[in-house]
Amino acid sequence: MTLAIFDLDHTLLNGDSDYAWGEFLVEKGIVDRNSHSRRNAKYLADYNAGKLDFNEFITFQLEPLKNNPRQLIERMRATFVKEIIRPMITDKARDLVDWHRRQGHTLMIITSTNRFITRPIADEFGIELLIATEVEEVDGCFTGRTFDTPSFGEGKVSRLKAWVHKENESLTGSWFYSDSHNDLPLLRLVENPVALNPDPILKNEARLQNWRIVEW
Repeated sequence: MTLAIFDLDHTLLNGDSDYAWGEFLVEKGIVDRNSHSRRNAKYLADYNAGKLDFNEFITFQLEPLKNNPRQLIERMRATFVKEIIRPMITDKARDLVDWHRRQGHTLMIITSTNRFITRPIADEFGIELLIATEVEEVDGCFTGRTFDTPSFGEGKVSRLKAWVHKENESLTGSWFYSDSHNDLPLLRLVENPVALNPDPILKNEARLQNWRIVEW
C-alpha cells in the first residue's frame, strides 16, 4: 500500500476552512461579530507565524459546537460546505487527488482542523481516511473538548504513526502534500514530500532539501 496524504487548508482547499467557518458563523449571527472575528484573525496570524497555542485555539473553535443546539450547528455546516467550501475546491486539487487514485494509492487527509468541519470536506473528495482533531461528544452533545492527540505539528506525526501501527501498514513510498511550515515534521517523515502552495518558510526549506515545489 502506498499512502498519498494531503493537508487540507491552502493545500486541497483554496482557503482556510477553520477561519472560514468562524467567519461564516459570524455572518449567520451564530457568534458575536466583534469578539469572534478579532480572536479568529489573531489565531490565524499566530498559525501563519508558527506560534499558535493550539490548545487555546481549539477551545475557541469548539465553543459554537458546545453553545448551540446540535441540529442547528449541523444545518449550518451543510450550508457552509455548499456555499463556502465547494467554491474553494479547484479543478487542480481534484485532478491531483484523482491522479493518486488512478495510481492505486491509498488516499488520506491529515489536518489540524477538527473532524466536525472536515469530515464532509473529505467526503467531497471521496477520501475515506481522515486524521483530524477529534471532537468529544457525550450523549450526542458536543462538550467543547477534544480527545486523542490533536493533529497539529508533531501531533500529525504521532497520529499517523499510530494509524500505521494499528493497520500494520508502512510509509514506504508515501507522499505528503502541504503548504505550511507547521507540517515540516510530517514532510520530513514521508518518502515523497511536496510543498504545495508553500508559505515562505516552507518554500525555503523545500529548496534546501530539494523537495518538489508546486504552486497553483
